[in-house]
Amino acid sequence: MRRHAQRKTSGGSQLSQGGIDLARSIGSSIGPFATVVTSVVPRARETAIAMGFAVDYELVSLASDPTVYEEAEESEWWRAPHPFVALAEVIAEGGGYYLYAHSMAALWRDLLTPLGGDEAALVIGHSGELEAALIACLPDADYSTWGATFGPCEGARLHFDGDPPYFRQVEFLRVPSH
Repeated sequence: MRRHAQRKTSGGSQLSQGGIDLARSIGSSIGPFATVVTSVVPRARETAIAMGFAVDYELVSLASDPTVYEEAEESEWWRAPHPFVALAEVIAEGGGYYLYAHSMAALWRDLLTPLGGDEAALVIGHSGELEAALIACLPDADYSTWGATFGPCEGARLHFDGDPPYFRQVEFLRVPSH
């Protein structure tokens, strides 16, 4: 899973030229993917295409529950020295962000379950969404080691296997210049 590339500063949801260039650079060294999924927001789809991948599914993944945004604004978890720790605390409260995080993690599980053992999926989404779902996928992790929130085109590779399959491990994918 990766965050979309940089969007234009002039407004709108489309990628900037710098975002397209970054996505192309990242895309040249990843893949192949059995399934490519993005949010319905243009910058996520444009990131996948700039990476060189056709989009198989677009999902409405942005939160529709206003309590998610209220909990985020109240906590400002992304400003914390350990943002994943702070977000995990918000999620642990069991409110709107908890439901949102776990629904995203379930969606990822449903995308991966039908894939073969050597197949992979690419999910391109947004800040706050990716971090929350990652916490829900790995509820017993040491979040203090996870670092900063995801910058453009950053994300993580999740290992999903076992019987029954579950999320076992995470590798963070950082952009060197970030």
